[in-house]
Amino acid sequence: MAALRFLPAALLLACLLLGGRCSGRRAGPVPLVMWHGMGDSCCNPGSMGYIKKIVENKIPGIYVLSLQIGNNLVEDMENSYFMNVNKQVTLVCDKLAKDPHLQGGYNSMGFSQGGQFLRAVAQRCPSPPMFNLISIGGQHQGVFGFPRCPGEKSRICDWLRKLLDLGVYTKMVQERLVQAEYWHDPMKEEEYQKNSIFLADINQEKGNNETYKKNLMALKKFVMVKFLNDTMVDPPASEWFGYYRSGQAKETIPLQETSLYKEDQLGLQQMDKAGKLVFLSVAGDHLHFSEEWFYTNIIPLLN
Repeated sequence: MAALRFLPAALLLACLLLGGRCSGRRAGPVPLVMWHGMGDSCCNPGSMGYIKKIVENKIPGIYVLSLQIGNNLVEDMENSYFMNVNKQVTLVCDKLAKDPHLQGGYNSMGFSQGGQFLRAVAQRCPSPPMFNLISIGGQHQGVFGFPRCPGEKSRICDWLRKLLDLGVYTKMVQERLVQAEYWHDPMKEEEYQKNSIFLADINQEKGNNETYKKNLMALKKFVMVKFLNDTMVDPPASEWFGYYRSGQAKETIPLQETSLYKEDQLGLQQMDKAGKLVFLSVAGDHLHFSEEWFYTNIIPLLN
C-alpha cells in the first residue's frame, strides 16, 4: 500500500475499487488511448468504433479509451473543427490524469490530426506516462492546403475555407479554427512562427522548451505512418515530420534535413539514433489501410 499513498484520495478510492491496479503492477495489457481526426468522432462504427473493436478482439482484456471531446458525438465532431486545440489538449490531459485505468501508463494512437494532438499530450503532460505514440497520418509539420475536406459537400468545409481565406494567422481565426492552428505557410515562416498558437509551440518554433524535449524523449517508440497516395494532406511528407523547404511550396525535405532535427530541438535526432523513431508507410489514400496491414504493423506495438 505504500506505493499508493501519493495518489489523490479520489483516485486512491477508485484504484481500490478496481482491485488495486494503481499500485504500479499492471495485470493485463497496456491500456490504449485513441484520438480521432478531423470530421470524425470517438465512436463512429465505421471508423474509430471499428478500430476499438478490432483492437479489443486481438488483445483480450485491453482497456481502450477513444477520446470524446464534448458532451455527445455531434459536439465531438464539431469540436474537431472549431474548438481551440490547446483547450482540447488541456481537457484530455485532465481526463487521462483522472482515469484510474491509465495511472501505470498507456500507449496512444492518433488518427490524422489526432496524431499531432497526442504528441502535444506527450510533451505537455508526462503523467500518467505515455509509452508508445502511434501517429497514423498525423501532420507533424502542419499542412499548407486541404486538397480534399471530409464531408466535402457539407457547410463545415465551406466555413473552414472561408475562415482560412479571412486570414489564417489572425487571432480570431487561430483561436476558432482547429486546422488554422497547424497551418504552416512555408513562404511566411516568420508570420507562422509568431502567430501559430499550437503547432509552432509544440515544434519549438516559439522558443526552446526543454520540458517538451525531455517528455517526448521519454517515449519508448514514436511511430509515424505515412500514406503514399494521400489526397487530403498537403504535403504528405508532414506525416513523417518532413515538410516543404522554406520559401517555396514545391520541394519537400525529409525530417533529417530540417533544422528541427539538425539542431535537435525536440530530441528527434537522439530518438532516431536510439531506434525510437519508426517510419511506416501504406500504399493508399489518407487513413486507408487493410485489417491485415493493421494486424501486422500496429497490433505488435500495442502488446
